[in-house]
Parts: sequence; structure tokens; C-alpha cells
Amino acid sequence: MYFKNMEQIDSDMLEQVLQLVKNYDYNIYNKNDVLKTLNKDYMDIEDLKVLLSPAATEYLNTIAHKAQYETRKHFGTSISLFTPLYISNYCENQCTYCGYNCKNNIHRAKLTIEEIEKEYKAISATGLEDILILTGESRTASSVEYIGEAVKLAKKYFSSISIEIYPLNTDEYKYLSDCGADFVCVYQETYNKENYKKLHLAGPKSVFEYRFYAQERAALAGMRGVSFGILFGLDDFRKDAFCAAVHAYLLQQKYPDIKAGFSAPRLRPYIHEHKEENPHYVNEKQLFQALCAYRLFMPFSDITISTRERAGFRDNIIGVCATKISAGVKTSVGGHEDNAKGDEQFEISDTRSVSEITDMIKQRGLYPVFTNHIRL
Repeated sequence: MYFKNMEQIDSDMLEQVLQLVKNYDYNIYNKNDVLKTLNKDYMDIEDLKVLLSPAATEYLNTIAHKAQYETRKHFGTSISLFTPLYISNYCENQCTYCGYNCKNNIHRAKLTIEEIEKEYKAISATGLEDILILTGESRTASSVEYIGEAVKLAKKYFSSISIEIYPLNTDEYKYLSDCGADFVCVYQETYNKENYKKLHLAGPKSVFEYRFYAQERAALAGMRGVSFGILFGLDDFRKDAFCAAVHAYLLQQKYPDIKAGFSAPRLRPYIHEHKEENPHYVNEKQLFQALCAYRLFMPFSDITISTRERAGFRDNIIGVCATKISAGVKTSVGGHEDNAKGDEQFEISDTRSVSEITDMIKQRGLYPVFTNHIRL
């Protein structure tokens, strides 16, 4: 059930995605299905099913070569760099897997506009021109107006501004677009509605449908791009990865002017985490398979690889299927200019600076790009 003031749009995209995944049995595919798919120049939804199947793991090397060919064809050797900035970690949601869980006893904080500008200056000094602004999901602590002021200020220092905040209504996305935001990043976390309920116990994020339609509301508002993602490790990764890809594909078909991209984080340790064996654990090989499938299914889309992953994995995946990489990352509130003001959302694995990531990209024969957008 939608909360009060949550906008409901006229769209059947959710029904389409859930019907397609309902009919997806990845165990029915075999070697011949994989070989047939790999001989095709363009992939459709049926091919995506094959690429994500267990049968495809035997051909991962061939899939990777084909993914690299598509990446080079559409992106050349360019690898885009960005960094996230957490401006607040207050949250109203009770998510069982997140350090920002409203029930967690952590150090909460929110940057002032003056503190935000100090962070911008420190980040800009590294050469980066692409920033991702993040908040915990709290309208009370981080109002749309507060985020808008942060976006307006960011235009002084950056040519591309993305936001990863709580889902908004269309008019609110339009306001932030007018302020200068270019891209909206939203993670559905998992597309399994039953499991979603168990993972999101309270708060606005518990409304599965409202979160699902966030990207479409952003598209209706005129945002330049949207990003899709699941949190690998919450549910069946093959079905979740399938849903995210189909969701992006359907939105791209409906709104051809918008740029759709993917982010692919895996679960990482966080403050007050309850350690237990995860039946949905996703290893690096499985993550790599999903990202290569994304590349072959939607060859024009950016794929971002998170600092949640170890340095060696990130080094090897850029240029094969990933085209965007974060650098100099802090997941605490602030911390770029001075000591962090609030606790981090999760532990990162790759702690390298912007210059270290830039050097690594060059050493691999690739070209680091600090911006590919000119703000008019």
C-alpha cells in the first residue's frame, strides 16, 4: 500500500517484469542454447535468460571476450571516474541488511551547506568532475529543498551530478533536474516481492511498488539518465539480475531519449551486522557473469563497478564490461575534506585514491575520463 503523498503513475511496467521473471526457469538451458546465443549479433530477452543461466558459466571466457568487443565498439578504451559524497546518514527505513537502519545505534550526521562546499572543493581538487550525492532515506533530515541546494552548489565544481537518495514524485525529480541533477540512481535491492517484505520491515522503502517506479518518474521529469541495480546477495542473483536488466530495457524502450545504466554492488560488512551464513552469497565469477550479460543485452549502457569489490577484481573488469569506476571513496558522512562527521554505511574494499585509480587505468592501456558531459 502506498503511503500518503506517494505518487502513483499510469504504467504496467512492474506487471511486465514480474510476469517475465515468473516464467524464467534458468535450469532448462543447455550447451546448445548458449552456443546459439553467442552466435547472435543482438541479444533479446530470451538470450538474456540464457546468458544468466548456469549452463552459460562453462562459456564465461567466450562471453567475456564478446562483452569486451561490445564495450570497445561503443565506449572505446574510455573509463569514466566519479566519487560519491554522503551528505547525511539519517534514515527512516528499517532494512535488515543496512548500516543506516533506523534502529541501528550509529553516529548520525548531516552536513551543512558550508561543509558540503568544503567537500566539493576537496573532491574537485583531485580532478574529478563527476559526483554522486547520497543521503540516507529521510525526508525529515534531508528534505528535497536541502538536496536541491546541494545540487545547485555542485554545479560550481562538477559537470555531471548524480543523486542517490530516497525515491521522489515526478514534480520533485523535476525540481532537482532544474537545480542541476543529471542522473538518478535507485536500487530495487531485490525484485522478489515476498523477500522484499522480509528485508524492509518499516519505513517508506517498504513500499515495493513506489520504489520500482522511481526511474520512470525520473524519466517523466526529464532526467538525463537513470541507473538500475540490485544488491547481489539478498536473493536469487540470476532472477534479480534478469529483472534489473529487463526493467532497464523496458524503460529504455518507452523513453528512448533517456540513458539507462547499471550498478552492481554485493553485500558488504556494516556496523552492528549480525554475522550468519548467507544462502544467497554471490561470488566474483557469478557477479562477472551477470555484468557480462548486462553488456551483451544492453551494449550502450554504462556499467559501474563499486568499491565494495576488491581492487584486483575491479582492475580486471574495467574494459571488459564495466565502463565506470568510483575512486577516492568515503562512505561516511563527509570525510573528503576532513575527518568524517557521521558513520559509514558499509565497509569498502578498494580504498585507492583518485590518482592511484587513474594510474591503474592507464597501465591497463585504457583512458581515464573525468567527464564526458558539457553543462550548457
